[in-house]
Amino acid sequence: MKVHLIAVGGSAMHNLAIALHKKGITVTGSDDEIVDPAKSNLQRYGLLPSAEGWDVNRITKDLDAVILGMHARLDNPELIRAQELGIRIYSYPEYLYEQTKNKTRVVIAGSHGKTTITAMILHVLKYHNKNFDYLAGAALEGFETSLKLSEDAPVAIFEGDEYLASALDRRPKFLLYKPDIALISGVAWDHINVFPTYRSYVEQFENFVKEIPVNGSLIYCNEDEEVRKLTSLAKGGVNLLPYNTLTNVVKDGVTYLHGDAGDTRLEVFGKHNLLNMGGAWEVCLLLGITQKEFAEAISSFKGAARRLQLVARNETTNIYWDFAHSPSKLTATIQAVKEQFPKRKLVACMELHTFSSLTKEFLKEYKGTMDNADVRKVYFNPHVLEHKRLAALSADEVKNYFGSVEVYTDSAKMIDSLKQLDWKDTNLLMMSSGNFDGVNVKGFAEGLIHH
Repeated sequence: MKVHLIAVGGSAMHNLAIALHKKGITVTGSDDEIVDPAKSNLQRYGLLPSAEGWDVNRITKDLDAVILGMHARLDNPELIRAQELGIRIYSYPEYLYEQTKNKTRVVIAGSHGKTTITAMILHVLKYHNKNFDYLAGAALEGFETSLKLSEDAPVAIFEGDEYLASALDRRPKFLLYKPDIALISGVAWDHINVFPTYRSYVEQFENFVKEIPVNGSLIYCNEDEEVRKLTSLAKGGVNLLPYNTLTNVVKDGVTYLHGDAGDTRLEVFGKHNLLNMGGAWEVCLLLGITQKEFAEAISSFKGAARRLQLVARNETTNIYWDFAHSPSKLTATIQAVKEQFPKRKLVACMELHTFSSLTKEFLKEYKGTMDNADVRKVYFNPHVLEHKRLAALSADEVKNYFGSVEVYTDSAKMIDSLKQLDWKDTNLLMMSSGNFDGVNVKGFAEGLIHH
């Protein structure tokens, strides 16, 4: 087999290139910009293109397939050449299905929590030495890559997001994986650039449910009203399995899972994590893991990268780095830290970075989302708005949307403001899908607590 990946520098695409290479498939790729970690990872496996940019000479008749990354456009010269030569063109999720169509496919979907639920399932299966393929949306401790494909694994666990498959295929990615076991964690409007109305967004999840085959299973969050409504659209014969927040108790800042076999100490905390754990639990039971085995394995789960990731701590301060950027994620993450440490002040900083979060029509959804924090700071870079071709925003406008927050358009000034605070009995929560314009959060956090 010989496969070429257009836009190989993407997070998902470069991991796919490595996974196919490991399977013995001859892989080539191209992109107009490749940066770390993709650059170093591709280089390690001898897969880094010799030069950046598009080159139609890479597209030859002997290719078995071309895989089109999400960031490649319709006018891409390599795509056009592949179409002219009649080479089979796949989107990223289409090709993952092709590689796993003879396996039991588990697809974790939802507006929030899907990366954590996927990570929990993978952790438990790995702990018990199960053989499985997987796709995760973040770096995971103990896993070299975020994607694995093999010949012999009987099961494939996919994190399935609702973003579009490619420039050629405008369907949400999760529709292309064709799950035998599906999970929906929650529905909260996101991706306003693709789904301009709440209704158009919900429709994608309706289609997802309708595609679950008879004798398949739908595991759904029983605590989300929108998700409960979706279950009525499942075919007759689909196994409907609700899940809820697992019973737990917090003692001295540590959460314990309460079960028939006694209390299990956890490394993670927060209602949303215990709810996510309920979903992971149900998936693992269907895959043959017992309740006792699940509890034993999950006790050592430390979370996915940037999902309430503890980056620094001392006796009186914990500093967390989190991917939260949408309104529902912001609310849940702030609530989790506040409930876990009720006697400590909480300073919450978030960056407006995604297309949705920087769009005026969507910004009103953030009203009150940070109210649970004691000190609230919001940062955005005006140049990002220009790059995304969005209408300009002022600091005052952002403040009006959020409520009582301090707004910054210079990340260095925000960092300086944090350095001036008294950190005794105070936690810090840094939230962004970006990086506050190049802030080394771990280095900054270490310096703050040892100041």
